[in-house]
Amino acid sequence: MIDDSKFMRKYLRRFLEDEGHVVEEWEDLLAEEIPALIQAFAPDLIITDYIMPGCNGLTVAQKVHETKQGMPVLVITAQRDTGLDEQLRQFGVAEIMHKPLQLGELKDALRLLL
Repeated sequence: MIDDSKFMRKYLRRFLEDEGHVVEEWEDLLAEEIPALIQAFAPDLIITDYIMPGCNGLTVAQKVHETKQGMPVLVITAQRDTGLDEQLRQFGVAEIMHKPLQLGELKDALRLLL
């Protein structure tokens, strides 16, 4: 999970762990670090916020796509922009969820992606 908000990381971690998932948090991330983290941790799914300083959700999706094509990426964003959604999907983003996040919808998305 990649998010610059400590609150959101804690909120998502609690939910994901309650659902039986193992969670690795990546924060203060540089784009160049993503390939090594994917190789080291071999995640089944990347969940990322879109708006973050330094490395946004599109950059994360691009790096994941370059490193392990086909790995599902779920982007959480407050922005509602069909152009952005299309860009994200071009880089293999499997799911885009908008804030405020509905945990029932996240649970359904996880079932489909995993």
